[in-house]
Amino acid sequence: MKKTGYFLLAVIVIVAAAGVGYWKFSGNPDALREIVLEQCLPDQLQHQNPAPCAEVKPRAGYVVFKDRHGPLQYLLMPTYRINGTESPLLLEPATPNFFWLAWQARGYMSKKYGHDIPDSAVSLAINSRLGRSQDHLHIHISCIRPDVREQLDNDLTRISTRWLPLPGGLMGHEYLARRVTESELAQRSPFMMLAEEVPEARDHMGRYALAVVRQ
Repeated sequence: MKKTGYFLLAVIVIVAAAGVGYWKFSGNPDALREIVLEQCLPDQLQHQNPAPCAEVKPRAGYVVFKDRHGPLQYLLMPTYRINGTESPLLLEPATPNFFWLAWQARGYMSKKYGHDIPDSAVSLAINSRLGRSQDHLHIHISCIRPDVREQLDNDLTRISTRWLPLPGGLMGHEYLARRVTESELAQRSPFMMLAEEVPEARDHMGRYALAVVRQ
């Protein structure tokens, strides 16, 4: 019998970490959007070549792009204009489940590395409105830090199917955490889980950063 897969969702209201970001285009917050809309998407549609992206899926509404920071990090981004976590489009039923799509794209890291990377080492994350430097939604696909993985493993028994504070916080910040099954993650966007289940979150989505890791 196949073992049921579980994921941990964690959210943080960014205050002290407001300057954190992977792309430092101080003069152009639209750099990623321009890459997607002016290079990757046209190249795929006109020449069936996703470059400079690794993958372009026009009908599914997303691209996968190699992040210039770090040897294995990738970004999943929409093929149309969505700024970030504050966008009401993320709460529309017709909007793609970008976190699930990002999870499906994790194989790019193993391909780049040349060896299989275990699912337990993979993390998906998106910054809050204040914590990002780019105004085009992008989910980071990368490896979780070993110390963070260890702390989460130690807290697993205290994480339930309801949003609750993560015991002791994480990396100096207070987090809310929730456990979901793989089936739940595939069927329902974490953005919608956050908006519908955390009091007042719907009205302040831009304040939240969100991460997903395999339990």
